Amino acid sequence: MVLALLVSGAVVLLVLVGLFVFGLRRRLIQRSGGTFDCSLRWNVPENEPSGKGWIYGVARYNGDRIEWFRVFSYAPRPRRLLERSAIEVLERRTPQGEEELALLSDSIVLACSHNGIRVELAMSEDALTGFLAWLEAAPPGQRVNVA
Repeated sequence: MVLALLVSGAVVLLVLVGLFVFGLRRRLIQRSGGTFDCSLRWNVPENEPSGKGWIYGVARYNGDRIEWFRVFSYAPRPRRLLERSAIEVLERRTPQGEEELALLSDSIVLACSHNGIRVELAMSEDALTGFLAWLEAAPPGQRVNVA
């Protein structure tokens, strides 16, 4: 009986520590500011509006690039880096079919090309406005393609 309580207490403690570390990591990512919720699909076939492949994350502006972090990860480094000069906006659309279930409500999907790889980002309307403004605010001489 005592052993069962001890094991149960240890399991509860581990779960609480794990949740605390998730929260701490997110707080550290957001500490420098310029973050927004952003789901991502990498290397997407064209005209593939299924709910598959979407990963929920947090994106952070850092100079001329966006750092994208998975939400459900303990990794301190970004999973993807998107360089402003390599992003070309292809289209903007609302989620279709199963995507509506896979994404946050009121998300807008932005299809982009990043160094020839098709990438889709899903974010709120406000985050999209900020993202497009960030793209257009490239330093003089840089090529920016916004559709």
